[in-house]
Amino acid sequence: MALINNVNEVLHRIRVKLYPNYLPHVEGAYIARTDSEASLSIEQVCAALKNRGGFTGNYDDLVEDVRQFFDEAAYQLCDGFSVNTGYFSIHPNVGGTFNAVNEAHDKEKHPIGFRFRTLAALRTLAEHIAVEVEGLAEVQGYIDEFIDISTGALNETATPGGLFKISGHKIKVAGEDPACGVYFVSPGENPQEVKVGGHLAENAASKVIGIIPSLSPGVWKGVIKTQFSGSGSTSLKAPRIIESSFTLTVA
Repeated sequence: MALINNVNEVLHRIRVKLYPNYLPHVEGAYIARTDSEASLSIEQVCAALKNRGGFTGNYDDLVEDVRQFFDEAAYQLCDGFSVNTGYFSIHPNVGGTFNAVNEAHDKEKHPIGFRFRTLAALRTLAEHIAVEVEGLAEVQGYIDEFIDISTGALNETATPGGLFKISGHKIKVAGEDPACGVYFVSPGENPQEVKVGGHLAENAASKVIGIIPSLSPGVWKGVIKTQFSGSGSTSLKAPRIIESSFTLTVA
């Protein structure tokens, strides 16, 4: 990890693209969204620590130790403890409301999730990040946010069997082409593609809600294929593919 001195130097860079601002009561013509790379795995972070960070120990031992740390951290979280990593903290959270003091916990009504808090060390590092604006993003349709309702995570996880909420622009699933729908696609040389089945709880131009299908553990992207043009009376000749710029992790 780069050292932070009193000198205001640039240590890191983040690339962003600009999207039209459709948020009500928010000034400005455009908003910035990170032009995300693929999520880094434990193996990739450990390799960076070995190659860039100067770690001199055994790589395989490092990967195993990190895995064991996260396994134990998850165990402690499930016992109600919060975990402080020094850069961010995680704590369990019970959602929903209770109508009486003796009301029993219901997993559907009171979903259990986990919340993240950014701590001072990470906020300090953020002061040394340079932002590079790479121009206007494709605005024919885009996915802005993916909320894993089971965990409350934003643009991070997907929980099979739980609800998702996708927000964006021109994302309504519409059209007679059988390819139209919401998909989860695993990036890579041999990508898997899993279509969301059943009825979408909400299907609008800026918001789509449905149930996350059965997905194997790994990294996935949210994808919408639609003939929606932005007008209810006119459809595109062929489905347009709208892919999230971020990846989602399935545990």
